[in-house]
Amino acid sequence: MAVMAEPGHHLLNRELSWLDFNQRVLALATEKGIPLLERAKFCAIFSSNLDEFFQVRVAALRDQVAAGIDKPTWDGRTPLQQLTEITSKVNELVAQQERIFADDLVPGLAAEGIAIVGWGDLSESERQALGDYFRDRIFPVLTPLAVDPGHPFPYISNLAMSIAAHVTDPETAERRFVRLKVPDVFPRLIPVADSRFVPSEEVVAAHLHMLFVGMVVEEWSVFRVTRNADLTLEEEEADDLLEAVELELRKRRFNKAIRLEVIDTISDEMLDLLVRELELDGRNVSRHRTLLDLTCLFGLLALDRPELKDRAWPPVTAGRLFVAEETDRSIFSVMRDRAILVHHPYESFASSVESFVEQAASDARVQSIKMTLYRAGGDSPIIRSLIKAAEAGKQVAVLVELKARFDEANNVQWAKELERAGIHVVYGMVGLKTHSKVVLVVRDDGDQLRRYCHVGTGNYNSKTARLYEDLGFFTCDQQVGADVTQLFNHLTGFSRADEYRSLLVAPQHLKRQLLDLIENEASLGAEGRITLKCNAIADAAIVEALYAASAAGVTIDCVVRGICTLRAGVPGLSDNITVRSILGRYLEHSRIYRFDHGGGSPSAPEAYHVIGSADLMPRNLDRRVEVLVPIEHPKHREWLDQVLEFGLADDIVRWELQPDDSWLRCGPTEDFAPDAQERMYRWASERQMQTRR
Repeated sequence: MAVMAEPGHHLLNRELSWLDFNQRVLALATEKGIPLLERAKFCAIFSSNLDEFFQVRVAALRDQVAAGIDKPTWDGRTPLQQLTEITSKVNELVAQQERIFADDLVPGLAAEGIAIVGWGDLSESERQALGDYFRDRIFPVLTPLAVDPGHPFPYISNLAMSIAAHVTDPETAERRFVRLKVPDVFPRLIPVADSRFVPSEEVVAAHLHMLFVGMVVEEWSVFRVTRNADLTLEEEEADDLLEAVELELRKRRFNKAIRLEVIDTISDEMLDLLVRELELDGRNVSRHRTLLDLTCLFGLLALDRPELKDRAWPPVTAGRLFVAEETDRSIFSVMRDRAILVHHPYESFASSVESFVEQAASDARVQSIKMTLYRAGGDSPIIRSLIKAAEAGKQVAVLVELKARFDEANNVQWAKELERAGIHVVYGMVGLKTHSKVVLVVRDDGDQLRRYCHVGTGNYNSKTARLYEDLGFFTCDQQVGADVTQLFNHLTGFSRADEYRSLLVAPQHLKRQLLDLIENEASLGAEGRITLKCNAIADAAIVEALYAASAAGVTIDCVVRGICTLRAGVPGLSDNITVRSILGRYLEHSRIYRFDHGGGSPSAPEAYHVIGSADLMPRNLDRRVEVLVPIEHPKHREWLDQVLEFGLADDIVRWELQPDDSWLRCGPTEDFAPDAQERMYRWASERQMQTRR
């Protein structure tokens, strides 16, 4: 049943696949059916994504090359070969982004009365107004740093916008290089009039004479440095993980430079100096003909121009929860009747997950609350509820994952605040990230102590819950409750949790269980069917098992938002596999795995659905604590099947992975419709309205 081929023929490269994903994000900036300011947002998201890619993935490859590692990955490429291909692909994508920005977005915005202009485009009165703004708001916070024998080359902070200048004393002819950081305490795009903006670096550059009085500014240019942002933690040797993370966060700001972005008009002399002092080479330089760091376009979404933005899709309260609110019933009584499945952001996060934790904090019958926190965000109603519960005398335990990338500092602060409130805080497990999304509430219902659980696909983060598509499952099922209790005992205590009756848990058993489910479908040949919806597929063992199932005749449909190292529709390898990607206003984040014959009994098999936190990647299956939960109620399965049906429809806008490994946009071209997300929103809204009638 196994398909034999060279490893390089089997799997696509993880990093290049991610760049293909970011190219799809950038493509949204060209979709005429998407409102203009939303298209500008996707251009900004592309830049933000690329920053993270360099800080983590490119940095890791550079470290491997520096260490002399030349072992190829599953796709047959060495680290150096990957870096070479990444550089070529990134240069191509950045050039594409700049064409979209300069030739499409800027003129389109101008036609709507929104102008991004340079200093040379301003009238004299506008320059005077910005001069006053500079003196009052910008000048006091600027710190020019000259380089001379007494002043070494200054530290350049990660992702900071900087101005480099050569300044000369006209009396002595003494010449100095100067670096000036453009702080982010004022807007990057400074408004000069109604819907008319000037980049902050141009405002600063126009007033350099005020910073270098009596000197001649020969030349200036803007540049930006990206640094390695990964943490190096020796967890086995750390006495205090919180202290170790805080130390590494302080050290991270001084990590090696990975990328230098410059304006293409920079002089060779200035560029050579920057490359030399930052210990880079020409391959690490990215030249730009437009603005550096187009994440500044996020700021345009604050404009009061609703006609240029997506029409709002207000979330609805899940029908049974709405009825409970109307009749003053608690969420616990609803869960006792039957489990609840919620789908964010179509259904409200506030009236479901936040309400669950808030009611648990306020309910005198609740005795304890336990939960995992991966990315809690800023001002968090959930954390406020946890603190309230602790202050009321309830037992509260929270696992805060300090190693959640780019949220480490935020999570450190939350951990400290929770501890100050008397909450038992655990910082994660040595050698593993805890990525699972689980809440356990123990309540005295009079007849018995009952365990109420929430298992989700997304973070307990009120902000991202409005932007990320995710699923949450509420249940007081005894088996699920026992498994969740065992999981928390394992996470917070000292135990070996080997057997779970209902949950699928990584890293102990999840991968083997998924492989068994795939192999079971393969044993049925053409009758087998597998449908996968996730963020990424990159685990070699899972991919090989899917190829084997395809060779046996199993139909395999995959909806993958991001990385996919699986090849689709390749004759003799993956004939029966399709892969598509759906992007839109929401970030598709939920994981739904359906195996058509994975449930029931051997004599009467039925479809088996699981949802949860794990993507099909080595990090999720081997190096993280992840949880998937089976979904058994017919109405909940119907909902999941509807999600998959909308995502797999033949008439929607989507991107499909081709046998030559390219991605092809499919569906109507004259508009960004039909849209799977809009169909889901309308279906979910109508479904919940019917429940209320």
